[in-house]
Amino acid sequence: MAEEKEVKTFKELGLRDELVEACENVGWKTPSKIQAEAIPHALEGKDLIGLAQTGSGKTGAFALPILQALLEIAENQRTVPAFFACVLSPTRELAIQISEQFEALGSGISLRCAVLVGGVDMMQQTLALGKRPHIVVATPGRLMDHLTNTKGFSLGTLKYLVLDEADRLLNDDFEKSLDEILNVIPRMRQTYLFSATMTKKVKKLQRACLKNPVKIEAASKYSTVDTLKQQYRFVPAKYKDCYLVYILTEVSASSTMVFTRTCDATRLLALMLRNLGQRAIPISGHMSQSKRLGALNKFKAGECNILICTDVASRGLDIPSVDMVINYDIPTNSKVRIISIEWEERLVQGELVLQSH
Repeated sequence: MAEEKEVKTFKELGLRDELVEACENVGWKTPSKIQAEAIPHALEGKDLIGLAQTGSGKTGAFALPILQALLEIAENQRTVPAFFACVLSPTRELAIQISEQFEALGSGISLRCAVLVGGVDMMQQTLALGKRPHIVVATPGRLMDHLTNTKGFSLGTLKYLVLDEADRLLNDDFEKSLDEILNVIPRMRQTYLFSATMTKKVKKLQRACLKNPVKIEAASKYSTVDTLKQQYRFVPAKYKDCYLVYILTEVSASSTMVFTRTCDATRLLALMLRNLGQRAIPISGHMSQSKRLGALNKFKAGECNILICTDVASRGLDIPSVDMVINYDIPTNSKVRIISIEWEERLVQGELVLQSH
């Protein structure tokens, strides 16, 4: 693991002035731990394994070195190459968020990004690819659809591959597509692998696609911040909904996320709460992409203060302010629902688990 160094500015990491200014423009005053440790190695051309929780600044840790490489090429060749980097994400919302962050940081060089995710018309995405974007951010299945079916599209010029939330990319839903992608992209590239946990599958992927990587661990395993207040309620199953309504009524002005195990439960709970006068909205994998984004935007804007969600929202999403997170159902995988650092730092009242018996 890289030796920890105290770095106070992005300039000290070796970033160009344009990117230092871009960081200031998006409100990044000082590098996070993962950025401070990863960026110097990335600028040296090394592959990376970054173990970091959601909200630790890892998007900047891989986006800034890629943008620096693009800037240097543009300076020498006066053109910025298309399909320069590809970022793979396990969820549609996270892919869109990563693209937005790339575009914000790369606005000074007119960076073009294409997002390839399910739930969106493929022809619309084909048109975006026709504009020859510099960065492609995608979910594995939809990327493979385009590599197979979209005429003229390939990643033969790819120089950077990023696997974000790699532990989730390696589940059964993505593994086949991921293997196929790795077989058709150039072997001469830089690869960055970021994951919250180092599972056996992540170790296997590391051996398969990284060359002498530098391993950086920016957070202790399943850590939570000191300011997070966690509570537990053990209630009879038949009164569980009553307790949920009571808690949400007591904190009616608060911004709350309620996690359930199933997609159907998100819809039913949201309907129940709305009928009782609460401003609740569901988000789950059964919804269309436009409805999922609409629900997130309403929650972020404060139009609805209760988001009822499945694990589709459990990691990676940048939600400005959350006062409380309620685990209505105990998660089947405890690693998934460890509340992210990004949320923890903003939680006012904390996390509550409702366990029935």
